[in-house]
Amino acid sequence: MSQESGDCPAALVSERAWRIRSRVLDHTVRNGGGYLSQACSSAEIFATLYSGLMRLGPSTGPPEAAPFDATPGERSAVRLLGASYNGPQRDDLDRFVMSPAHYALVLYATLIETSRLAPISLEQFNQDGSTVEMIGAEHSPGMEATTGSLGQALAVAVGRVLGRRRRGAKSRFWVLLSDGELQEGEMWESFALASAYHLDEITVLVDANGSQCDGPVAEVLPIEPVVERLVAFGWEVREVDGHDPEAIWQAASTLVARRPLAVVCRTSPWHGISSLAQRAPRFHYVRLSVDEARRAVADLEASRAGRSGG
Repeated sequence: MSQESGDCPAALVSERAWRIRSRVLDHTVRNGGGYLSQACSSAEIFATLYSGLMRLGPSTGPPEAAPFDATPGERSAVRLLGASYNGPQRDDLDRFVMSPAHYALVLYATLIETSRLAPISLEQFNQDGSTVEMIGAEHSPGMEATTGSLGQALAVAVGRVLGRRRRGAKSRFWVLLSDGELQEGEMWESFALASAYHLDEITVLVDANGSQCDGPVAEVLPIEPVVERLVAFGWEVREVDGHDPEAIWQAASTLVARRPLAVVCRTSPWHGISSLAQRAPRFHYVRLSVDEARRAVADLEASRAGRSGG
């Protein structure tokens, strides 16, 4: 095994995770709805990745997200802009691809909290002509590939890593998945292929929050025992508390030669905003009444004080 990363800046990561949730909650309240539960479950994952776990260069994207300069397509100069927020495309630097594209608001908040994107960019969110889309695509800040149909990002990573190997690249390719995506056949074909080609450059983090659009994952189509299934597909697998930055950092830092790595992060769709638990099982897209918004803000402030979450 080889250790790739230094120590986890746990206090910094925890503060950033809280600020990511706070920013997404504020946006949800101001805009009458949003993918808030995704921020609750994944904020520590994003904050850990962007606080040094990934080896990224400085952003080369415009601080204020650029609007489309033409109809989306080959003629648009911004059509591949998203990757630039993760630094230059160099073989000695890591890459990141996010599969659940509806987590885009969480990603934008992360880029803002890590000084890769200007806060004013969120004013363009989901507006006509804006690249700051609700369902992110390859022109959206931080999005390196269009994955909006779900279940696609790991296949993208496998193809790109194979291409990078031809150039002699030694850096890592990080993939964020949601647990509901593990119901899809393309995912398991990609898991099998990554194992068959010994793609130890790939590290997958699964936001296993147990919730999807149609209800609890276990009731829609069970995926458990997911750890044992991934092991059977030839992956190195670690299971962690997805709200523990140090656990995520340690699990994702220690590699095994010739085996891709999956970190199954067990999370809660109401972590940090405990009153959201009352909405079960409807977490996918959240709209808050005035009273619910007040309780959510109070919950979030309490979680910061106690770092106890939901």
